Amino acid sequence: MIRALFLTSRPLSWVNTAFPFAAAYLMTTQAVDATLIIGTLFFLIPYNFAMYGINDVFDYESDLRNPRKGGVEGALLDPKWHRLVLWLSGIVALPFVVYLVVVGGPASWIALAVSLFAVVAYSAKGLRFKERPFLDSLTSATHFVSPAVYGLLLAGATFTSGLYALLAAFFLWGAASHAFGAVQDVVADREGGIGSVATVIGSRRTVRLSVTLYLLAGILLLALPWPGWLAAVLAVPYVVNALPWWRVTDETAPTANRGWRRFLWLNFVTGFAVTMLLIVYAVLSCLC
Repeated sequence: MIRALFLTSRPLSWVNTAFPFAAAYLMTTQAVDATLIIGTLFFLIPYNFAMYGINDVFDYESDLRNPRKGGVEGALLDPKWHRLVLWLSGIVALPFVVYLVVVGGPASWIALAVSLFAVVAYSAKGLRFKERPFLDSLTSATHFVSPAVYGLLLAGATFTSGLYALLAAFFLWGAASHAFGAVQDVVADREGGIGSVATVIGSRRTVRLSVTLYLLAGILLLALPWPGWLAAVLAVPYVVNALPWWRVTDETAPTANRGWRRFLWLNFVTGFAVTMLLIVYAVLSCLC
């Protein structure tokens, strides 16, 4: 049971939601406090457990047809654990959410509500945004950008044109990444009757859409003040990672899993680079 619950939370992806919140909050407040710690812990584990746990429960039938399920890329969750996962998703998150609501205000409440709604709406029966082409990628991007937006609002950040450009670039990165990830599952999704951006426009067009969105994200980052615009270079590895599948067909789409596996590790390298840029920015701000 412990192994199943651990795999369900997608440990390789924990940092993808915790880091945006922590960076946004810390860069705004310049202080390490209880809210930073509790919020980071929430977006590190409970948030991911709920997001991916709900997904594994409602995607079980299609996951049976997907050969990449059953490891770090997604648990094949035994039906006997489904009810437990759904209950734990709410129970584990509840105390964190209560605290974050108490210390926040109306603007941060809205951002948190949107974030939690996206977590549920992506997979839950009756909503299933993941089966609504294009909305699936937009919802997935919301999963990763909303913790940053929430952290900024909770910390009382001032939204500048540069900050809007940064958030927009991050959103495009999230949509591009989801679209590229959908390519590898085209065959399994069609067999399972699941719609996605890739099943609708085809694998080749989806890869090209993903590359385009990555490039647009990089261009937006050029609008940031020094040294922020250096982050534009970070879009290049994602483009290079997706380009081998520029001419992919639906029949060969499962081979894109190689690119997806590289993507998972590429996020750690990118996260390190972003951290270094944030440190440089913080030092330069203090000197000024």
